[in-house]
Amino acid sequence: MTSGSDTVRPGLHDTGPEDEAPSGRGIEAAFLAACRAELAAIKPGNVHVHAAGHRMDAQTFEKAALAASPIVADAGLGVGERVLAATRASVAAAGCNANLGILLLAGPLARAFERAGPSPGEVALRRALETVLADLDAEDARSIFAAIAHASPGGLGEAGEEDVRRAPQIGVVEAMGLAAGRDLIARQYVNGYADLFDTGLKAAARAPTALREHPALGLAFAIYIAFAARFPDSHVSRKFGLQRAEDVHRRFKNFAQVCESCRNGEEIAAKALILDRELKSEGINPGTCADLTVATLFILYFQRPGFFPAPLRASPPDD
Repeated sequence: MTSGSDTVRPGLHDTGPEDEAPSGRGIEAAFLAACRAELAAIKPGNVHVHAAGHRMDAQTFEKAALAASPIVADAGLGVGERVLAATRASVAAAGCNANLGILLLAGPLARAFERAGPSPGEVALRRALETVLADLDAEDARSIFAAIAHASPGGLGEAGEEDVRRAPQIGVVEAMGLAAGRDLIARQYVNGYADLFDTGLKAAARAPTALREHPALGLAFAIYIAFAARFPDSHVSRKFGLQRAEDVHRRFKNFAQVCESCRNGEEIAAKALILDRELKSEGINPGTCADLTVATLFILYFQRPGFFPAPLRASPPDD
C-alpha cells in the first residue's frame, strides 16, 4: 500500500505546494495527498492502512484516488464533468464506489482553488466557493446526477423529489437542498462548505503536537473524530437508520472525551483501534465523515502545507 505517510510512489518528485499555484499538477498533488493522509490515519469504523473492513482495503481507495486525481485537476472540464468522469474512472479502477462523496466535494473545491489564486486564504476560498456553487448550471446538474446514479443508484432520489436516475428538473444546489437535512455531503453545497471550515479546519488547528506527529493518527484522525463527534454520519443513517447513527455519534463524542484524558498518542491509537474493531464487527462505517475529512485535508494542503509530511506533498508522477 502506498498511502502511508512514510511511503512514496516510485517516480514521485519531492516538491511541495509552496512552489505550486493551485491549478493543474498542484491540485492533482493536493488531492492525492489528502486521500493518502486520510488513509494513513486510524479512523474507527472506516478503512485505513492499519485495518481493512467492509470487504475493502486501503488499496481499493488508493486505486480510486489515482484514477480520479488527474480528472479532478483538469481545468478544461466543468465541475459536473469532473465529478462524472472521475466517478466513472474510480469505479472502473477500484471495482466499486470508493469515493463518490469525496468527488462530489472535490469537484467544486478544485474549481474554487483555480478561481481563488495562489495560496488562497479562508476568506478568498469561501468567496470562490460561493461563486462556483452559484455558477453550477443545467449541464453540471445532469453530470452530477449521472455520477450519483453510476456510483449508487437512488442517491438523492430516495425521498422522491428528484430521482438521480432521471434528468434533473432543478439546479444542483436546489437538488442538494432537498437532501441537505439528511445528507452531510449535500449540506455542503447549500451552506458553502461551512462544516469543513467551522469543524474540520478548526479541529486541525487545535490538534496537539503529539497527535499531529503520531504516524497512525495525524491531522486526519483529529478531523475525522471531530466530524464523527459533531454529526450523525449520513452513511450510517442511510444503512441503519437515524437512531443508530445518533447512537454511533454519541459513542464518538464519548471517545473524543476519553482521548482528551489520554497521556500520549500511543494510548489514543490503542483505544482507536479497539473502537475500530468494535464498529467494523457491527458493520458500522462512518463513511461520510471520512469523505468530509478528505475534503478538509484538500483545503488544508494549500493553507498549511507544513502539516503534510514531505512524501505526501510530492507532485504526481509523469505517466
